[in-house]
Amino acid sequence: MKTVGERLVEGLAARGVEVIFGIPGVHTVEMYRGLSGSPVRHVTARHEQGCAFMADGYARVSGKPGVALVITGPGILNALTAMGQAAADSIPVLVISGVNRRDSLGLGLGLLHELPDQAAMVRPLCPTRQILAASEVGEVLDWAFATMATGRP
Repeated sequence: MKTVGERLVEGLAARGVEVIFGIPGVHTVEMYRGLSGSPVRHVTARHEQGCAFMADGYARVSGKPGVALVITGPGILNALTAMGQAAADSIPVLVISGVNRRDSLGLGLGLLHELPDQAAMVRPLCPTRQILAASEVGEVLDWAFATMATGRP
């Protein structure tokens, strides 16, 4: 059975993604494991804001969606400035963030980098979806790429 990370990377590659910008972290380990042996290239940034701006720049220059991979909490919050810029300029940028364990979401347990409602923090800037099972990856990627291709991504 394939993991979310494996399905995610396969799904991105199938949709023409050639490069992902990001910073490996404890919340994204499984997604990074999915990159092993994949045709998708990874470019490491020094800060989450940098990787999100790199995805924005890539999208502007290439005409293809830019993809950033960040951790939960400070990772996604640091990417918000670039996400806001991309949204304001209708640039197709997909920011993928890990979260804490599914069974702990929204419980306020004080887990590492836990946010009360990560999606609520992102929603004012751009559309957001959450994947809770590997079987949802394809559907959510279809939605994300359709959203980036129409209207304001």
